[in-house]
Amino acid sequence: MTAGAGNGAALVTPSYAGDFERCRLLCETMDRFVTGFDRHYLLVASHDVERFRALESDRRVVVDERDLLPSWLHAVRDPTSLFKRHVWLSTRVAPLRGWHVQQLRRIAFAQMAQEETLVYCDSDVVFLRPFDCADFWRDGRMRLYRRSGGMHTLNDMGHREWATNAGRALGLPREQVSHHDYITTLIAWRRDTVLGMLRHIETVHDKPWINAVVADRRFSECILYGRYVDEVLKGEGHFHDDRALCHIYWSGPELDAAAMRKFISGMEPYQVAIGIQSFTETSLEPLRDLVG
Repeated sequence: MTAGAGNGAALVTPSYAGDFERCRLLCETMDRFVTGFDRHYLLVASHDVERFRALESDRRVVVDERDLLPSWLHAVRDPTSLFKRHVWLSTRVAPLRGWHVQQLRRIAFAQMAQEETLVYCDSDVVFLRPFDCADFWRDGRMRLYRRSGGMHTLNDMGHREWATNAGRALGLPREQVSHHDYITTLIAWRRDTVLGMLRHIETVHDKPWINAVVADRRFSECILYGRYVDEVLKGEGHFHDDRALCHIYWSGPELDAAAMRKFISGMEPYQVAIGIQSFTETSLEPLRDLVG
């Protein structure tokens, strides 16, 4: 692995219509504060492409998931949500929800990307401080977010299931348990590492990587990449950092302007952005006012 910061960087954001206005704010603050990247790619479903075209610019491109995912995976209106949402169906894998497919887009994007640095940023992130994507690199190695032993502090059993299924997808021994947490937003992957991971999965399972990954729908792309780097590559081409660059409000009541100011004041000096999960139903207007 000889790539480095000079090989180009892509900002990558999977999104959907329900997060359109949040994604618009992300784009505005990204254009204001972020440097060191070549293009920003918005990965969306076919039915959302036209809406997101409004956010395109000379450095921002909308990518249709049809150009990323296999043709046998189809998005249809979900009757269980009164047709307000979509579900992805095929005859080859169990039905997938939007959060599954957003993860698959992230992984699959490496197969079409030209840039070596892939910086992933959710659409409910807002940049508040300057950030250079070159900061993900140190002496030819890429930063890998990892909270060593972080699994021990999590009450959500879902994380442990995601870790177990990452091990299965990677062909690791069942008794080889990971205790590390790799999940946050505003992270970077090496394109060559992702491609190597996909080849590894296909060799282990003798089937397309996507079929192997979604054989159990309880998966996390962040844990999959993290375990591949640490346990298959033995850390090659990466260095660990446990500092989350984005201050995230994962859950809780809706934030009003005062609560939002308090939340922002809690940012660490090294943090450059905040993320307020859209399912908290926090209004964008106070945040827009605070961003200015």
